[in-house]
Amino acid sequence: MKVQEIKEIAQKMDIPCGKLKKGELIRLIQNKEGNSACFDSGQSSQCGQQGCLWAEDCN
Repeated sequence: MKVQEIKEIAQKMDIPCGKLKKGELIRLIQNKEGNSACFDSGQSSQCGQQGCLWAEDCN
């Protein structure tokens, strides 16, 4: 997913984007959704969030 798409999602959730990087934005969105902020943490196989919107880009 491109950064601009992520920023649009964040803005819809009233999350200020500023100059945040892709991973930072995604983790803020995950927190807002009530999920663990595990994006790009190296634990994608262990996070347990099935059907996560970010799974394709996660490590």
